[in-house]
Amino acid sequence: MSGAMEKSLAILEYLVGYPDGVALVKISTDLNQLRSGCHRTLHELIGYGYVRQMPQKGDYALTTKLSSMGLSFLSKSGVVDIAQPVIHRLAQATGELARLAIVDGERLTLVAKAQGAKSGLLYDPDMGMDLQLSCSAAGHAWLMTLPEDQAIALVSRQGLGSPRQFGPNAPTSIKALMKLLDGHRKRGFCVIQDMYAAGMSSMAAPVRRGSEPTTGVVVVAGPSMRLTQKAMAGFGPALMEAAAELAVAGDASPLLKSANVGTWGNQMESRG
Repeated sequence: MSGAMEKSLAILEYLVGYPDGVALVKISTDLNQLRSGCHRTLHELIGYGYVRQMPQKGDYALTTKLSSMGLSFLSKSGVVDIAQPVIHRLAQATGELARLAIVDGERLTLVAKAQGAKSGLLYDPDMGMDLQLSCSAAGHAWLMTLPEDQAIALVSRQGLGSPRQFGPNAPTSIKALMKLLDGHRKRGFCVIQDMYAAGMSSMAAPVRRGSEPTTGVVVVAGPSMRLTQKAMAGFGPALMEAAAELAVAGDASPLLKSANVGTWGNQMESRG
């Protein structure tokens, strides 16, 4: 990758975390780029329509061009059309938030959701976010289908989610994570509480055909006071049924095909 492209992509990924804009000096400092070069790259990105400069303080922020491209891509892939009815039924059956995450290279990204709760406390994270593999139910559901060395490599590259940043029960070692994955495999699906966020429970099952690679993960999440261990055990069959239905229908979408290696390409193979 060329230096100019690497710097441009680093800036775009950085700006995702600052929807209200961020100053040039902070961007250049945090990304370890020369201020003059960072300024030049930002204005090239403005010229291409990916970045805008805020009128008052002069901070820089993303435009909607990238999000528009992402939504167009998902629409054309057909994954939302296939998943939405299945996710909606699961949300209605559980009365909680149901989501679909797609395996994309080394990332697990949320692409579809349906809210089953009609009142009370709702849990509804932003879509399009990449999940922390070590402490999310979705991450565990994918990792438990991988060989142990491959799962460890993925988590090591992304890093363990700290309990200070996520939930108090987030595993703090690879050994603790592997023990959790063993329990999930015996159950057939993942169940976690206060791990991805304090006061939040979630359960997840992989979308896969037989022993083929996992292409996605179905997730149910909600407040721990409502989504208890007993409730999640009861919802297990509905969760597994939704995952199986998506696995059968997967060939209708490039993102859910068993041969899919994600839009990042086969990075894991190239690193092996």
